[in-house]
Amino acid sequence: MKSNEIREKYLNFFQKRGHSVIPSASLVPENDPTTLFTGSGMQPLIPYLLGQKHPMGSRLANSQKCFRADDIEEVGDNRHTTFFEMLGNWSLGDYFKQEQLAWFFEFLTQELGLSPEKLYVTVFSGDENSGIPKDEESIAIWKRLFAEKGIEAKDVELGTQEAGYEKGMQGGRIFAYDVKKNWWSRAGVPEAMPVGEPGGPDSEVFFDFGTPHDVKFGGTCHPNCDCGRFLEIGNSVFMEYKKKEDGSFEKLVQRNVDFGGGLERITAAVLGNPDVFAIDLFPHIIQEVEKLSEHSYREPASQKSFRVIADHLRAAIFIIGDGIIPSNTERGYFARRLIRRAVRHLNLLGATRRGLTSLVGAVAKTYEESYPNLLQNKENIAAVIRSEEERFKQTLEEGLKKVSKVFKAKTPIAREKFVAFMNREDKNDLLRRAYRDKRGGKKYDIKEAELTAEEIEKATLSGKEAFDMFQSYGLPVDMVLELATESSLLVDLEAYRDEFAKHQKVSRTAAAGRFKGGLADTSYETTKLHTANHLLLAALRKVLGDHVHQRGSNITAERIRLDFSHPQKVTPEELQQVEDLVSQKIQEGLNMVKREMPKEEAQKLGAEMEFGIKYGDVVSVYCAEDDKGNAFSNEFCGGPHVKNTSELGKFKIVKEEAVSAGVRRVRAVLE
Repeated sequence: MKSNEIREKYLNFFQKRGHSVIPSASLVPENDPTTLFTGSGMQPLIPYLLGQKHPMGSRLANSQKCFRADDIEEVGDNRHTTFFEMLGNWSLGDYFKQEQLAWFFEFLTQELGLSPEKLYVTVFSGDENSGIPKDEESIAIWKRLFAEKGIEAKDVELGTQEAGYEKGMQGGRIFAYDVKKNWWSRAGVPEAMPVGEPGGPDSEVFFDFGTPHDVKFGGTCHPNCDCGRFLEIGNSVFMEYKKKEDGSFEKLVQRNVDFGGGLERITAAVLGNPDVFAIDLFPHIIQEVEKLSEHSYREPASQKSFRVIADHLRAAIFIIGDGIIPSNTERGYFARRLIRRAVRHLNLLGATRRGLTSLVGAVAKTYEESYPNLLQNKENIAAVIRSEEERFKQTLEEGLKKVSKVFKAKTPIAREKFVAFMNREDKNDLLRRAYRDKRGGKKYDIKEAELTAEEIEKATLSGKEAFDMFQSYGLPVDMVLELATESSLLVDLEAYRDEFAKHQKVSRTAAAGRFKGGLADTSYETTKLHTANHLLLAALRKVLGDHVHQRGSNITAERIRLDFSHPQKVTPEELQQVEDLVSQKIQEGLNMVKREMPKEEAQKLGAEMEFGIKYGDVVSVYCAEDDKGNAFSNEFCGGPHVKNTSELGKFKIVKEEAVSAGVRRVRAVLE
């Protein structure tokens, strides 16, 4: 069974049960300043989970494209990906545990044909400190559902993940874990939640592939073990509590269900193969990499590189498709990291004849049915990736020389000792503690791994050293970390992130001072140029393509300055076409009509919105249209504008230039 079929089955299953199927939101969150990317299906629905009425009703379902930047360094094994699709369904004060658990169990066993013998579940064990009881209701529901399949489901109390490694399975089918594993709120565990914040227990479903346990992860196996035997394929969150001022919890008036299940992981379970890169979404790109490199995905030594290339290129294509351009700041930084890490792994496979750009078509073709915009915008996406790849190749050789020089000044840890330490599941926690102690002036031996403070210090690249490699040579920290690991060296990642955060803050401050978007004033001359700006953006999209989106504007009484997404220099011929088209629309005397409408209706209309601007549920849209209502331009905007384009006069483009990779700037005037 292929992923497209599973996605369709899921949405049809819940549509038959009264759910409205809603479209996937962009990877760029519209109204959530707390995060750079959409990382779950519930993220765009937070206002509705908090009580706002959704226009599509109280039962919703979709397949949401997601990106989780925290997983970049994990990619290379058989289960981690940065980009994925999250199948989701929600109850906004409607059904609750009885229906949700039964429906998902039915979907897995009857619609997809998974054996119930292969399914194991987790529930919330309760939290004494917060006065929140164990989720006995979910336990009872699961016992009944398994009993209907002829399975006696024993429930086992494990508590922590660490306890799971000590106690093991104990013949259980239902496992109770603590707040770190089976409690959800935006703030994390109950004690971290602010007053009024909603949260609740969750119940996960795991698929058992039956692979032997690897003791390097812990003494014995259990569902939350990372050895690869179990794979989480779905999580039902039951938002039923709200934190009170005294720190205790009370039941919510509106109880919600928030379910999410990774499409790639569910597909792997259906195939009975623990390798998510073996499902139908990856073979096309893997086969193309095999042709380029003359290596096989079946070679154990090459699998990490194949997986990094396949995941990172797919993620970069989706991110660029949603309007992100590689850069050194914010979202663009992650696009850059993905592309450059993929390029390095392509080089490791010896695939230097053709670059990453040659693989874009394989990804776009894979998603032809579900995300046709990727195939439609394939050339523009490829141009952005090509530009980034060429930039990286120009600095890579010098960067690797710098790495070699820094590494020579370090003292590697003995290889056997280093490998043993890197195989520890708690290595990152131990290193964080050691580096923090060092910064506090304390001795930081890692006794658990027989590593002395002196050994760690001599083998560590500082955060500043790692950041300088990125800032000066464009080497992402993931690449520096991999190179360091190959040389038995360490990287202080927390200090690197501190250095990067300082850089981001300086960049944002500088940008704010350098470029104040919008109108300088509301004079008649400025208003005319503001209207001309709408015509200019629409003309650029008509001449260059729908990939063009506004990235910023600055309008004074003298001129327009418009920044827009485009991967290459605009030719003189194209600029002339744009100028002629704007002039034509001025002469036609189009009416500037303001309409108030729901944001979703405006998006269906194709109204252009400015990147990074947060809009409310009801928006103002200015339409430049003729007397019959045929629109040349529809744009989210609050005004002011002239009444008719005939007021504008003669339009002229005076300059076109690059701003950054993938962003161009046009200056224009009215004469």
